[in-house]
Amino acid sequence: MKVLVSACLLGENCKYNGKNNRNETLIQRLQFHEVVPICPEVLAGLGVPRPCVELRAGVAYNQYGEKVDDAFRAGVARALAQIEGQTIDLVILQSRSPTCGVKQIYDGSFRKQLIDGQGMLAAALLARGYRVVDVEDIDSVPEL
Repeated sequence: MKVLVSACLLGENCKYNGKNNRNETLIQRLQFHEVVPICPEVLAGLGVPRPCVELRAGVAYNQYGEKVDDAFRAGVARALAQIEGQTIDLVILQSRSPTCGVKQIYDGSFRKQLIDGQGMLAAALLARGYRVVDVEDIDSVPEL
């Protein structure tokens, strides 16, 4: 099985704060599968670390109020281009991220308020018919 995974979950220091979301349980479960790491924010050319970003009405803004939507959309486009032509059996993405959030994202107020919705990459992958799972729900994936 080929699995597309948020790179931060694999221990890559690509989060906005320069850290990662390394998930040992996920890494263990992926050991017999082909893994394709992805970070659309890094693919967008955004630095590490970088200002925190949230989506407001589907548009990406950083914590300073600057609209960074074009860069985020470019990163998503690069991520989609990177996997074009590949058979991806499963996608596992980081919770609540403005690009990778599957079920919830922050509301754009930078007050840690969650709303139902998807990050830009998650939404694009779901729209294309990929099987997308939030990392917090990996127990619901029997083949892992």
